[in-house]
Amino acid sequence: MSQSGFDTKLVKDLARILRDTDLSEIEVENEGVRVRVARQANVAPQMVHAQVPVAAAPVAAAPVASAPAPAPAAAAAPAADPAKHPGAVASPMVGTVYTQPEPGAAAFIKVGDTVKEGQQLFIIEAMKTMNPVPSPRSGTVTAILVHDAQPVEYGEALCVIE
Repeated sequence: MSQSGFDTKLVKDLARILRDTDLSEIEVENEGVRVRVARQANVAPQMVHAQVPVAAAPVAAAPVASAPAPAPAAAAAPAADPAKHPGAVASPMVGTVYTQPEPGAAAFIKVGDTVKEGQQLFIIEAMKTMNPVPSPRSGTVTAILVHDAQPVEYGEALCVIE
């Protein structure tokens, strides 16, 4: 602890976790003290990435073949963002998601499985605590959007249940 009574080592450790896991934010609370460390979003690279397809589009737009290209892209857009699907199951916390109860074991769910409300879908590890993620509804798993041991953000879509 520093002279002010504030644990700067904790802040440094949290910053290291952000860097190592590519999370954008982490918050902890212990004995009435809450510490939140957030990474500033870097907008410039996103704008550069957005300009690359825009620059490529006029080149492709010159031939007549570019007219059909937007139709498949438009058709792929909803499938490309299953997180917006009404059946998407969102992560209840920031942490590391596990798709199986232990290494080498069968996954909790797979695409095509029928699940019941309350059935365990994943485990999210946060601060060395394993937190089960129950199904919010009964239905069929149509997509699994995460991989085992992947860092996830609060609200990030984990799977889709229809």
